[in-house]
Amino acid sequence: MSDAPRTAHLRHLGDLVSRRILREARKIRYGVYPPKAVQEYLNKAETRKLHIGAGTVVLDGWLNTDRDPPAAYLDATARLPFEDQAFQYVFSEHTIEHLTYGAGLSMLAECHRVLRPGGAIRLATPDLVRMIALYQGGEPEERYLRWSIDTFRGNPDAAMEDADDYRAAFVLNNMFRGWGHKFIYDEETLQAALERVGFVDVKRFPCGQSDLPDLTGLESHGIPEDREMFQFETLVLQARRR
Repeated sequence: MSDAPRTAHLRHLGDLVSRRILREARKIRYGVYPPKAVQEYLNKAETRKLHIGAGTVVLDGWLNTDRDPPAAYLDATARLPFEDQAFQYVFSEHTIEHLTYGAGLSMLAECHRVLRPGGAIRLATPDLVRMIALYQGGEPEERYLRWSIDTFRGNPDAAMEDADDYRAAFVLNNMFRGWGHKFIYDEETLQAALERVGFVDVKRFPCGQSDLPDLTGLESHGIPEDREMFQFETLVLQARRR
């Protein structure tokens, strides 16, 4: 390994260690001293809306949560620190694929618990069927394949650093292994998971579209400049608590 790649690799490892330390520190701190902003939101919000896995995407009117700043700390793999039926809406974008299938079921069950009767959940996550369709060819599939490899081949969080051609195998392996992904859903499996924990009226929507105003225009994944490609890869399901 030459000096430049070695330096980049060491820098990336340092970033990972720093993020892990920060997460653990936030977990301990907020376990002892719950952030005032969370309680203030719960006290003041006319319509309580929980955003899980916000990253750097801060939605107005939502309680934006994540393991990392700037959102309020929340561990989606643990019991959510809210009372039963505390929220009208839950939104989570490109988060559930970072959990195992079992942990994803637990997260969905917790979302069901904290939603009020009639409340709704909206999930956006990579679509396994779209990834498999890369093998079938077609104009949008070919554009996505080339975009994905050109965009992420040099990204240290991705899993295609050795991609030496435009092949679907590189993209599919990256989707399963990059960014800590652990389970990629198709529509049938995600719908079944939602129904298993008690949700009803599961519907699929295009990114940004909903039959509920509060759940319209939400998806961005923090990459608006690549919105067409993001929409291509994303599965959006919405469901209701009975």
